[in-house]
Amino acid sequence: MKASYFAQAARITAPVFFGYIAIGIPFGLMVASAGYPVWLAPVMSIVMYAGAGQYAAMGLFAAGASLGTIAITELLVNIRHVVYGLSLITKFKHTGTWKPYIIFALTDETYSLLTSCTVPDGADAGAFYGTIALLDHIYWIAGGIIGAVAGTFIPFSFEGVEFALTALFIVLLLEQLEKSRDVLPPVLGALVALCSVALARCGVIADGNILLVSLAFSLAALVFVRGRKFNNAAVRGKTIAKTAAQEREVEK
Repeated sequence: MKASYFAQAARITAPVFFGYIAIGIPFGLMVASAGYPVWLAPVMSIVMYAGAGQYAAMGLFAAGASLGTIAITELLVNIRHVVYGLSLITKFKHTGTWKPYIIFALTDETYSLLTSCTVPDGADAGAFYGTIALLDHIYWIAGGIIGAVAGTFIPFSFEGVEFALTALFIVLLLEQLEKSRDVLPPVLGALVALCSVALARCGVIADGNILLVSLAFSLAALVFVRGRKFNNAAVRGKTIAKTAAQEREVEK
């Protein structure tokens, strides 16, 4: 890849760099505070690479959870990536040998970047998308290593650290809104999330299911709203085509 394309990919990933360092360091600190060796942090970040999943895994390891419990929990935590992949089938069609890695490295933040950026003229799509994914991956690995090494020497309080991930998502959301000008998905997501929290406070659903319920109902609401819009557009298109065909018949 040309240096100019790499520099552009680096600029695109800059918000993720600061976010992944901020939330990667606490993960490394968690590994160290749990008594695991420093090398576990980079190994998990390389072969697993799932931010929330890695945090959940450390808690499950510490609780002595069974392998089956860990597998089911990780599946539920990361099931949203199925939807991510389905929405990028067309975009990843011509990514060549980079495709398997891009699929593996498709985190929430990388998905946000890939869906909002465009490939520069003359650049290879696979190499450009792959570089974005690889840079994000490197940031996350670096954060984990820094935290794990520091955790062996410095006592650390985790209070307030969880907000770093929330702040990162807010920054990415603002960038998406600036480029797409489409406020419907975040508005629906916010409303459904508030309803899910209210249901949890009333005891209707468990606190641990707030995220899953929010994701499920947000997707359902978006499909319902957008589905009706696309269906109406398709009906109008068919009507226009039918009218044009009738006009041509009359002219004949």
